[in-house]
Amino acid sequence: MLKYGLAAFVCGFVVDLILGDPWNWPHLVRFFGSVISWLEKRLYPMENKHLGGLLLVLGTLLICTGIPALVTITAWMVHPWLYFAVETLLVWQCLAVRSLAAESKKVYIALKDQGLEAGRKAVSMIVGRDTDVLDEKGVIKAAVETVAENASDGVGAPMFYLMIGGGVLGCFYKAVNTMDSMIGYRNDRYLRFGTAAARLDDVVNYLPARICALFMILAAFLCGMNGKEAIRIWRRDRRNHASPNSAQTESVMAGALGVRLAGDAQYFGEIHHKPFIGDSTREVEPEDILRSHRLLYTTAVWMMIVSVLIRGIVYAAL
Repeated sequence: MLKYGLAAFVCGFVVDLILGDPWNWPHLVRFFGSVISWLEKRLYPMENKHLGGLLLVLGTLLICTGIPALVTITAWMVHPWLYFAVETLLVWQCLAVRSLAAESKKVYIALKDQGLEAGRKAVSMIVGRDTDVLDEKGVIKAAVETVAENASDGVGAPMFYLMIGGGVLGCFYKAVNTMDSMIGYRNDRYLRFGTAAARLDDVVNYLPARICALFMILAAFLCGMNGKEAIRIWRRDRRNHASPNSAQTESVMAGALGVRLAGDAQYFGEIHHKPFIGDSTREVEPEDILRSHRLLYTTAVWMMIVSVLIRGIVYAAL
């Protein structure tokens, strides 16, 4: 099983680089989102919101981890090659390298070809802030910040859990991350109901976010970017975010590119004051979106190489 799992790990990564997340194709995360929405409708009316949110977390993990586990075990019992196919599918759908680059590149293309309004519309598809108030620099920063933050959430962290526990543990992570993206908000509706999901997401991302940041620093040197500044800004600004994890990779990105990210942002008409990340060595420009992709791909490839080596050593030892 370890041998087939290692091969599926590599194949799933390659499939993600080639196909990404094709529009209208079935996807695990959409299924996870449906499960979360179904449970929310039934548990949110509970008077004890904290308990309701905790039950949603437990129910989501039971369904979204249990079903892939049963399918994977059954596939192995039927035939190793069926297990390989299922595991490859799970790995592919847990990763988001190509889709992250593709969606943010739409912002670059829109800005270059159609102007600010098109750029605002494109970036609104990948960020939660109010994009109608953004100028061109704000649109670029939003796209680069999305690539930086999701380099961990969509690539580094799922790869970490896939390396440890294969597709099943990868599904566990994606379920946690999807819950946080849907109900982990500090607003009137989810302040208590989403607490368990948000805290669990912080815990499961704690180590992967820091590992991903270190690999991104390595990638900055390999890409010919400012690796020394990436280290300096990471050491200084890696805690400049309300989340204990989000600024890890964002600070590396800011230092590598030599730009200043983050700062105040508007959500649902309300200004949220946030510290800056990085220094204004120069102004951001549309090409920074493409540079962020280069850093993303290099980080992903080197994380995969090291992950395969680790799993290979474990396989050889056993």
